[in-house]
Amino acid sequence: MLERFLGPRRMYQIRRLIRHGKLTALCLVLTIVVLRGTIGAGKFGTPEQDFDQLRVHFQSSHRPNRLLEEVRTESSRSGSVGSALSAGTGTDVEVRSNSYESFDISKIIVDEGEEEKGDTSKPYALGPKISDWDEQRGEWLRRNSDFPNFLSPNKPRVLLVTGSSPKPCENPVGDHYLLKAIKNKIDYCRLHGIEVFYNMALLDAEMAGFWAKLPLIRKLLLSHPEVEFLWWMDSDAMFTDMAFELPWERYKDMNLVMHGWNEMVYDQKNWIGLNTGSFLLRNTQWALDLLDTLAPMGPKGKVREEAGKLLSQELKGRPVFEADDQSAMVYVLATQRKKWGDKVYLENAYYLHGYWGILVDRYEEMIENYHPGLGDHRWPLVTHFVGCKPCGKFGDYPVERCLKQMDRAFNFGDNQILQMYGFTHKSLASRRVKRIRNETDNPLEMKDELGLLHPAFKAGKVSPQ
Repeated sequence: MLERFLGPRRMYQIRRLIRHGKLTALCLVLTIVVLRGTIGAGKFGTPEQDFDQLRVHFQSSHRPNRLLEEVRTESSRSGSVGSALSAGTGTDVEVRSNSYESFDISKIIVDEGEEEKGDTSKPYALGPKISDWDEQRGEWLRRNSDFPNFLSPNKPRVLLVTGSSPKPCENPVGDHYLLKAIKNKIDYCRLHGIEVFYNMALLDAEMAGFWAKLPLIRKLLLSHPEVEFLWWMDSDAMFTDMAFELPWERYKDMNLVMHGWNEMVYDQKNWIGLNTGSFLLRNTQWALDLLDTLAPMGPKGKVREEAGKLLSQELKGRPVFEADDQSAMVYVLATQRKKWGDKVYLENAYYLHGYWGILVDRYEEMIENYHPGLGDHRWPLVTHFVGCKPCGKFGDYPVERCLKQMDRAFNFGDNQILQMYGFTHKSLASRRVKRIRNETDNPLEMKDELGLLHPAFKAGKVSPQ
């Protein structure tokens, strides 16, 4: 009957489809049987459990990273990688290798070979004796007029030098504060046309600790004859007056500028009469000779320990500990004033170095009553966190106090940078920022409050040679 109604040809096509469907169904059954044997029966050997496992199998094959991501997410919530791995994911090694928290950094810190040791039978020296550096440098500047040592008549070419240990800090937060400190220095130097050199290499194993700066400074002076002044700054010091430009004209006849007091150094021989955490050194033969004079006290071990005893005996108020570069500087200047004193400027009209303990708690008072650009006790150029040792295991002050005050100092200086772009920190203790002015369709007409976007001290032209 159907054949008469549909016709022979249409009935043939229908029978063919039915036979093909039976074959397809048979293939599907065989596929399920094979997969069941491969994956295994469900927990209770039920069809529902089989289909659940098949679904998981096919989903995971299309999204291979999902399971790992779920393990990571769960482990971060529980605070334990191991608890997430106990679910039988089989990715223990893979997950652990991606965890910075559990990774042992000592696995990749490699100190190849032994430290180089100098000839102990000879007095220590920073390098071959140089006695004609002024002549060598003068000739180099004449031959390389494209690298003037003065950017304008009263603006010397300056290289700010700082650094830190080649190893990670000994505490979890130390490197974060080193990052803040170098960001702060880069901001100031960018505004004032100063180049930055950040060192992480111990150039001379004998001069570790306090003394590591001496070989570095000497090498940079000799390698950069175009630089007129080298500005050393400790890693734990921050610029807190971004608008203050150093009175360079005042130092036109000086070779060394440090924060200090003549009476405390020359009359009292007080070991804290000056500070070597932030100082300027002119690129001259005089500077090389001074470094050579200081260096013999620096080699670690017995030499440094014996020199420390001498310094404690000769300098007022100095505790007994190994020789440090600051005490050595006071000792050399006090005992050899005729040789060095005429070229040393002990600056106290502004804070080339400012002790944090007497400054940071007064920041709000400074903001209310004064303004950047003063550089002195009213708005210090530099705030130096002497004794906090943020990269070490132990400091001389409570850790919480040091870190809170370092955050305040950073934000105090950073506010002067952010204001150029219309922002400021919500408070000196806050990492968050807030908008302080609205956007405009004429951005070039906006003037930053402190005039730091295009300051006058960056507009000097190179004088003709």
